[in-house]
Amino acid sequence: MSNQDQNKGLDRRSFLKIGGMSTLALTAASAGLPGDLFTNKAHAEKLENTKLQFNSDGKFKVVQFNDTQDDERIDRRTLELMEKVLDSEKPDFVVLNGDNISGGCDTELEMKQALNNVAQPMEKRGIKWAVTFGNHDEDSSSKSGMVEEDMLKFYMQYKYNMNEPGEKGLTGTGNMNLLIKKSKGNKAAFNLWLLDSGRYAPAQIAGQDFKGYPTWDWLRFNQVNWYYEKSKKIEKQYGYKVPSLVFIHIPLWEHRFMWYGSVDSRTAANHELAVAKHQIVGERNEDECPGPVNGGLFSAMLDRGDVKGVFCGHDHINTYCGNYYGILLGYAGNTGFGTYGLSGADRNRLRGARVFNLDENKEDVLVETHMVFAKDYGIDLTANDQSMNPLPLNSGEKEIVIQG
Repeated sequence: MSNQDQNKGLDRRSFLKIGGMSTLALTAASAGLPGDLFTNKAHAEKLENTKLQFNSDGKFKVVQFNDTQDDERIDRRTLELMEKVLDSEKPDFVVLNGDNISGGCDTELEMKQALNNVAQPMEKRGIKWAVTFGNHDEDSSSKSGMVEEDMLKFYMQYKYNMNEPGEKGLTGTGNMNLLIKKSKGNKAAFNLWLLDSGRYAPAQIAGQDFKGYPTWDWLRFNQVNWYYEKSKKIEKQYGYKVPSLVFIHIPLWEHRFMWYGSVDSRTAANHELAVAKHQIVGERNEDECPGPVNGGLFSAMLDRGDVKGVFCGHDHINTYCGNYYGILLGYAGNTGFGTYGLSGADRNRLRGARVFNLDENKEDVLVETHMVFAKDYGIDLTANDQSMNPLPLNSGEKEIVIQG
């Protein structure tokens, strides 16, 4: 999570507001995107049959998009990447795993346009989806007036969205789980945990600040305890542990421990040993950025034995995945072209998404996971800004839902 990410939104937005429709601020038409990508038809009808279920062949596919992170003038290539991944992979479910939007939205209207941009690819295709929240989703809240609870309500009005209000009494917004039923019958084959890993650490605890420590947030005990107790209830309900994946925006400390195969020693030699020990694949181009407190989720998952993997975003230019004592720990990289990436001409090389293939006939159900990248689809990787016009929402509507 680069520090340059903190100020990107305002700087870029100021440029666009001053320059107006510059040659970089491309419209959807000039970018060659489908003319019906956006529509301002609204409805409040929710998908009637919202349950997730394995297909008749026993397979199920999940796609994770992370850090789409833009304002209402989204880079057109972010949507192009999302659409091409969805069309090629044809997932059964999509997770937008935090930092779905960023700063730069000055009004409630602009905030809704930004939210709508990232919902459109799934809605247009009738693919079920849900979001978690990251540290940047509220960057525009002070100007727009929309906080995460408002954003969640807005997302929930889309026909194919599967978010719920979330468990009461828990830290964060929208903490929930989604069971995926077997292809036949009503038994659960797999489970998805969607947790809000928060934004930033408090200014102080017990009169002490966090100077010298990471200043991101962390999963609180009440969230970890909710997962633990809910996991036990699900096992009691079905008579067996239901294998699952956890999606959180901010990584765990265990992500960093795994990369080096060590807590204190962080050398190339340590990493070489860790690659063999933990079967690590993928890139690590920046330090992991967990919060200052280890919330204990990994210990709880080890004890329960149902979670097969924990996947995050937050650190845009990390794409690695490994097996850390029986639980996969990994990144989904970064989907959004409008935020920081690698340096120089390589800025957009790692824009992508993560794919999860599930098979109810396999013991752990999770068969494999891998990254797909914008370069695989011939998307322009030029290190520039290719913003597009936002969708014009009906000004008379308080809440707009785009027809799928």
